[in-house]
Amino acid sequence: MEEINCFVLQQNVMNILKNAETEDFESKIKLQFDNTEANIEISDKKSAVEHALRDILIKNCVENIETVEKIVDLSMKLARQDIISAFFPVSLLVDVFDVKTLDFCENLFTFVEQNVNVFKEPHFFTPCKNSLLRMCNDLLRRLSRSQNTVFCGRILMFLAKFFPFSERSGLNIVSEFNVENITEFEFSSNVEGTDEIPQEPESMAVEDPSTLKVDKHLYLKFWALQEFFRCPYTCYDKEKFKKFAGYTKDVLAAFKSFKLEETGELSSKSVNEIIQSTKDSEQFFAKFLTNPKLLSLQLGDSNFRRTILVQYLILFQYLVSTIKFKGENDKLNNTQQDYVKETESLVYKLLNETPPRGKEFSEAIKHILKREEMWNNWKNDGCKEIKRPEGHEKEVPESRKRKLLGEEICTANKLGKFDLGNPELTRLWNLCPDNLQACKGLDRNFLPPLETYLENKEMSSDDPTYLWRALRLVSKQSSHFFTLLAPPNEKIEKIADYLKLFSQKIQKDKIEIKQEAGTGIDIEQAEAFVEEHVNSEQIDDVEPEDENPHKAKKATPEQIVEIAKAIGDDWQKLGKKLGLEKDVIEYFVVKKPDAPCELLLTQLFEENDDEDLESLAYTLEGMKVIKAANLVKKMCESEETMQVE
Repeated sequence: MEEINCFVLQQNVMNILKNAETEDFESKIKLQFDNTEANIEISDKKSAVEHALRDILIKNCVENIETVEKIVDLSMKLARQDIISAFFPVSLLVDVFDVKTLDFCENLFTFVEQNVNVFKEPHFFTPCKNSLLRMCNDLLRRLSRSQNTVFCGRILMFLAKFFPFSERSGLNIVSEFNVENITEFEFSSNVEGTDEIPQEPESMAVEDPSTLKVDKHLYLKFWALQEFFRCPYTCYDKEKFKKFAGYTKDVLAAFKSFKLEETGELSSKSVNEIIQSTKDSEQFFAKFLTNPKLLSLQLGDSNFRRTILVQYLILFQYLVSTIKFKGENDKLNNTQQDYVKETESLVYKLLNETPPRGKEFSEAIKHILKREEMWNNWKNDGCKEIKRPEGHEKEVPESRKRKLLGEEICTANKLGKFDLGNPELTRLWNLCPDNLQACKGLDRNFLPPLETYLENKEMSSDDPTYLWRALRLVSKQSSHFFTLLAPPNEKIEKIADYLKLFSQKIQKDKIEIKQEAGTGIDIEQAEAFVEEHVNSEQIDDVEPEDENPHKAKKATPEQIVEIAKAIGDDWQKLGKKLGLEKDVIEYFVVKKPDAPCELLLTQLFEENDDEDLESLAYTLEGMKVIKAANLVKKMCESEETMQVE
């Protein structure tokens, strides 16, 4: 193929890019690049391709963001193949951001955010980092921090993701302050020009009695504090610190005298409405207004109050912190340090009293300032690069590794036990091997006698719960539930009337039974006879057993001695498994040093009604104390054999 020069290479690349039907621009441009005359320098060939890309970009980026993104994306691919310089894709973006409107730049910046990982690649990072930083700073200078707050935040977040922690260009190494952030307010010249506030009281109060009345003195002192927050190092001057303390005393006194009331938690509906209104709003003003007529309302706003109090805490932390680049004279004396500590305590107290959830907010601020102190120490140490230490990862011991749920269930099934994933539920579920049989025990019968329940004076006939339970008892314990009808020409509309009629029927049956039995039977025998007939269904269903078949199997003193010997030195491990505190275990040693395990087992069976030989065997199996577990199992089997005999 015929060799071409740089001018022809530039024209060919432009023709390739102008042809909308052409696909695989990358391979076609590489072919043209490789066929250029061999005696031409590589840098000249790169410049030819770069000029072609730049010309196409300038002619097609009027209102078409997609074209800009495609050309920049193509330039990244060409840069990876060393057809153009590595910094050229960012150079194209810089050119576009310099000539386009802010709305266009904001939409195009989404492409920059999406390719942050590309720019962090070793091939691009070193040659592009300065250009990207300069581009972002130029954008920030064009933006308004109050009206373009979201876009400014996106740029700063991009820089935070792009640069590593140890990148010094993104750090405020020398602890400089933004002295350009000036808060303008009325009569500010009086505050700056003289040491004293004018004494003429000019009322600026709002008529609303629910707001704090603010005069000219408080207004001037309040907004004059922003000068100290803007330049904290001015507080190291004794005269200015004295002025700051005086202003602070009046402002915090105003906060203290005018406490905000708790308005309660916001409903989910109101929260969603607030979020939606925030999304719909086009502008957001990050700074507060300084009109004198608004201050009384602002002091009653919890967000405004929190902002001022947090500014105090940030200032106090700077004044007492050890910072590498502070001057030799930038220190507080003992009196000033005591004042800072006292005022800081007062500020935290006011934050706790500021709704909503003041204590939670205060704890969050403490945590944030604590982390800020850690970053300050890191900067004092020279901003060492943060890396994960190699070869120092702690290995989790086998005993602390969590078993899979399936393994735990299989292990429990082999032992004939249940594992429900919760220690308490597992213990309750394993009290009896046959849970259905346990539910039939006499100790599970909680039904009261029908007549006793109907005559209970503590129950109200208007209570629907009482009426529902009474009907349940009537249906289970008496056949009159299906035969009892109202008198002729009468209709029962209320359940309470039906139960009253039912109670009268029972009393009538008592009298009839007494008459049939003869006068020789007293009233108590008649009542017992009625109760026997009324509750006949329930009595027939109950098995004639005197004792609960699933009664807990307690250990005898002789068995406790044998079990304690089998457990041996593992008795303290058993105590921890049962949830005993350290001081309780030490008590057993002091109380009975020769046999502490016997004392532990004795108190275990006496004080815990649910603890029996079966549960103890299950616990010992889980602890892998096999000898003691087998001994307890044999005791359980022998006791069951004796009961059968």
